[in-house]
Amino acid sequence: MPSADQAIQDLADEFALLPDWEERISHVIELARSLEPLRDDERTEHNRVRGCASQVWLVSERRPETPERLYFRGDSDAHLVRGEIAMLMRVFSGRTPSEILAVDPRAMFDRLGLGEALTAQRSNGLFSMISRIQSEARAAQNG
Repeated sequence: MPSADQAIQDLADEFALLPDWEERISHVIELARSLEPLRDDERTEHNRVRGCASQVWLVSERRPETPERLYFRGDSDAHLVRGEIAMLMRVFSGRTPSEILAVDPRAMFDRLGLGEALTAQRSNGLFSMISRIQSEARAAQNG
């Protein structure tokens, strides 16, 4: 598995191949196809991410074979947001809490050039999802 930094660079490279933000947004929506939908019993208030205009749910879990790592799954009722979740899963899922917390959300956002493409409301939602992921990592780190 590539590092979080490499996953961010890979996404940036994918975006760089696309000539305009319309195509980049289409690519983000295409990434959503890789997400497995959450089960109905996972779409709970506990798993809901606050601060997003759309409905967003995020589930974190540990796996017996790699208990030091956190894995995330997520879903949304909006196609673009599902794509954003897929991007975040590439960066954060399967990493240790310290790796997750080492990612600077603002630097990642800038590196991917998302400020040009996302409305303020969408940007806030993306930061809410990252904040939730990093909060889960802090909780796992503190035991």
